[in-house]
Amino acid sequence: MSGPLHFKMPPERPQAGRRTRQQASRWLGRRAGLGATALLLMLAPAGSQTHHGPTSVAPLAEKLIDAVVNISTSQTVKGPEGVPLPRVPKGAPFEEFFEDFFNRKGGKSPADRKVSSLGSGFVVDGKEGLVVTNNHVIEGADEIIVNFNDGTKLKVEKILGKDTKTDLALLKVTPKKTLPAVPFGSSDRLKVGDWVMAIGNPFGLGGSVTVGIISAKQRDINSGPYDDYLQTDAAINKGNSGGPLFNMEGEVIGVNTAIISPTGGSIGIGFAVPSDTATIVVDQLRQFGATRRGWLGVKIQSITDDLAEAYGVKENTGALVASVTPQSPAAKAGIQDGDVILKFDGKDVTSMRGLPRLVAQTPIGKDVDVELLRKGQRTSLKVAVGRLAEEDEPVKTSAKESPKGKGKGKDRDKAAPPAASRSSLIGLVLAPLNDELRTKHGIGKDMKGVIVLEVDPASPAAERGVKVGDVIVEVAQEAVTSLDDISKSVDKVKKAGRKAVLLRLEDGKGDLRFVAVPVQ
Repeated sequence: MSGPLHFKMPPERPQAGRRTRQQASRWLGRRAGLGATALLLMLAPAGSQTHHGPTSVAPLAEKLIDAVVNISTSQTVKGPEGVPLPRVPKGAPFEEFFEDFFNRKGGKSPADRKVSSLGSGFVVDGKEGLVVTNNHVIEGADEIIVNFNDGTKLKVEKILGKDTKTDLALLKVTPKKTLPAVPFGSSDRLKVGDWVMAIGNPFGLGGSVTVGIISAKQRDINSGPYDDYLQTDAAINKGNSGGPLFNMEGEVIGVNTAIISPTGGSIGIGFAVPSDTATIVVDQLRQFGATRRGWLGVKIQSITDDLAEAYGVKENTGALVASVTPQSPAAKAGIQDGDVILKFDGKDVTSMRGLPRLVAQTPIGKDVDVELLRKGQRTSLKVAVGRLAEEDEPVKTSAKESPKGKGKGKDRDKAAPPAASRSSLIGLVLAPLNDELRTKHGIGKDMKGVIVLEVDPASPAAERGVKVGDVIVEVAQEAVTSLDDISKSVDKVKKAGRKAVLLRLEDGKGDLRFVAVPVQ
């Protein structure tokens, strides 16, 4: 039988005198099979355990709860197509009852209906009536009502702005009096293990308070390009979205956004947008109604262990520049393909996904120092950060645009070069580019290099994603145009004692990437 242990003190014996707390603990420990130390912890007053966690969060919750709101939305959803109804002959018995029962003569679709949903939010400016929540809480809503802890309800007059990439939105209500508001704190100062408190509207149960710790920082859950979530075990459920995550000083250090749950309820893995990200977004939405993110103009990739060996750096150090957008801030500053960005504006770039966040949070027009590694040498450049266009813009064609035609019939046969002009190297069958191969694989006329015709499925090159139709444009950061160029470059890498050769590949779509292929 399982369940809590219940301990009962034995009756006092007058001749033995009153037991001390320590003696009682030892006696109970022997009876229950527990050590005296464990029992002393159970018997000790709550006040003596404050170093293990907050004794109570009631004063803090009482101070903050009025600034946390429930958000209810409604939207009109078109009804589904109706199921075909049986046709009743005109004048047949019960014809009118069929019509009354289905209330849809002629099999028309049911009327549009309203759907409601619930979420959370918090007031950041009580005088202006500004409320922060998640974008997904209010997305598509026809009407948004903000419900306060004292029972007051205010209709949202305007959505001042929203950002899908961080899932944040800023709402405007007109208060009759100054509303209770809460300040943002610094999420950067948080440490894993720090206590936090969530207040929100889980499952429509408004004013719910839960407590936990920061379980992890900088979580990437593949929800957007700027993922940098705080992870917490404070219970977060459906309806908590958009609500605040507080530190023990009563500052908002996160906006609760997502959970991982196979059941739909909390299993102790929740995620919040860090306040250091949220404050920048909210301020921009307040000023401009949209985000204004910095832009560098580079396509980057991670430094894998193979690439780290080829570049002579530690794994996951910096961001590798696969390509630079023409006329971008990076291009104007002199950043080149193959550079490894190590620092941006004085901050270390510890991973590929860390760079976009640093750039996005940089004020537009600011001149920043960029430290990078180029062909084994450290160098610094100054870049004037541009503005990222948030709207989807049509992709401009360039001289590298691939022909749309594909080789057919005789052309396909001509595309196979003679054996004399083919070479097998590092698990790849290579050939110089010609018109037939360009047509077959959609390679633009301006692209120079050596094309991959075959890939050994068991080779390291196949494991690293090299595929038929890729064009090797550089080997060890040196341009190549012939089979002889590649052979010499690989030999040079081997003689230098390097374990892998760095290839720069480009496909028919113009996508560039670096791959390190073992040569030993």
